[in-house]
Amino acid sequence: MTVRVSRTFEFDAPAEEVWAFISDAEKRAGAISVVDTFEVHGDGRATWHVGLPIPMIRSTITVDTEEVERNPPNRVKFVGKSSAFRVTGEHVITETDGGCRLANEFVVEGKLPGVESFFKRNFDEELDNLEEALRRSLALDA
Repeated sequence: MTVRVSRTFEFDAPAEEVWAFISDAEKRAGAISVVDTFEVHGDGRATWHVGLPIPMIRSTITVDTEEVERNPPNRVKFVGKSSAFRVTGEHVITETDGGCRLANEFVVEGKLPGVESFFKRNFDEELDNLEEALRRSLALDA
């Protein structure tokens, strides 16, 4: 089973300011609650250490992520691979009258029992976390 979730956020801010947040691997990882720690390698790659509260997993999972597409200031797509799951995330920014729209899509393919059901139950909350972190960042920059 594959879990796919999409959500769009609207901002009264320039696309460049939203891009500054969403294109930053450190800021994206920091907004996700199950990412315990992470290292950004500076070349479009990062390593996330993810803690999933499911029975099959007793420690954090190392997820090697890599940007596979980057079109500033409108689109970034990454792929993360681990022994437990594969995740693809894509963020597309479109300018609107008075601001911009950020379309987000995530796809998780689990390799262990419980991974997909965890993400199915928790993706909405994780997207809420991402939106809140982005809105906080925009408020600080204002």
